[in-house]
Amino acid sequence: MTFAPLKNDSFLRACWRLATPHTPVWLMRQAGRYLPEYRDTRARAGSFMGLATNVDYATEVTLQPLERYDLDAAILFSDILTVPDAMGLGLSFAMGEGPRFERTVRTEAEVAALGVPDMDKLRYVFDAVTSIRRALDGRVPLIGFSGSPWTLACYMVEGGGSDDYRAVKTLMYSRPDLMHRILAVNADAVAAYLNQQIRAGAQAVMVFDSWGGVLADGAFQEFSLAYTARVLAQLLREHEGQAIPRIVFTKGGGLWLEQMAGLDCEVLGLDWTVNLGRAREIAGGRKAFQGNLDPAVLFAPPESVADQARRVLDSFGAPHRGEGTGPSLIFNLGHGISQFTPPEHVKVLVDTVHAHSRQQRA
Repeated sequence: MTFAPLKNDSFLRACWRLATPHTPVWLMRQAGRYLPEYRDTRARAGSFMGLATNVDYATEVTLQPLERYDLDAAILFSDILTVPDAMGLGLSFAMGEGPRFERTVRTEAEVAALGVPDMDKLRYVFDAVTSIRRALDGRVPLIGFSGSPWTLACYMVEGGGSDDYRAVKTLMYSRPDLMHRILAVNADAVAAYLNQQIRAGAQAVMVFDSWGGVLADGAFQEFSLAYTARVLAQLLREHEGQAIPRIVFTKGGGLWLEQMAGLDCEVLGLDWTVNLGRAREIAGGRKAFQGNLDPAVLFAPPESVADQARRVLDSFGAPHRGEGTGPSLIFNLGHGISQFTPPEHVKVLVDTVHAHSRQQRA
């Protein structure tokens, strides 16, 4: 597959801990409900799944934030729950509500029936990756992604989002054998899924361990971290001569940063509870970092948004300059952007990150 040469490689260079002219920035959920043009496209699609499963629509909404903002990476427009949907659980989205599955996985028989899905059932995702990569025309790199094995398991057992994770934690504590079986299948499915995204054109891949932070110490290592490691061990390191960086983000995972630094990945995503300077001390010689502005900052006046962005950059400290590798930051939010975010505040954020990070390198 032939794609246009990359014009802005600052994101990929930062993943590899190489010097960049500015700190690259992209935002989790940057293509989404806070943009009026996204809402218009979703209305034409008729539903979220109608949007996500249509290659043209998925391409359109992936590129929308790049038309507004000087972002340094694009991320595939999709959902973290496409893999369990391909397992036959029946994913749906009601307007104004989160994802729901028609069927849950809780009993011994339901767990035994699980298997890595046929990747052809996810062909719409891979076709979208290729379409987006072509539409980008080398403007910025494209990130592919999946939910982590644990995060997928939470939704599969609960049937949707949860406030207390009662069903999944009950299963984990009462039948750890069943939970390990779910997680093993999920890990192998996620690895296969991400590898197909890479083959389709993704230039980096990210594992969203959105609910790893709800686990107790000890349980996190056994039921989340170990299976994220199982995914990483199976991922392609390069494709068609290009090295593929791997990003892991665990919301609420700051407690285990030292252990996460041992993961076989290039970048660790951090939420807003983690001090970037401290993270750099703990694992800076082994990992690039991504994060970690509190998304709620974007509700504040523009001058406050700019001030808080500079604070994040300053907390990380002096960026790496010159030859070789060194401390590296990819600016992002500490979680996904809120649907209520004023779009004009995002422009202030992106422009401030570029301007201030260039001053840091002067």
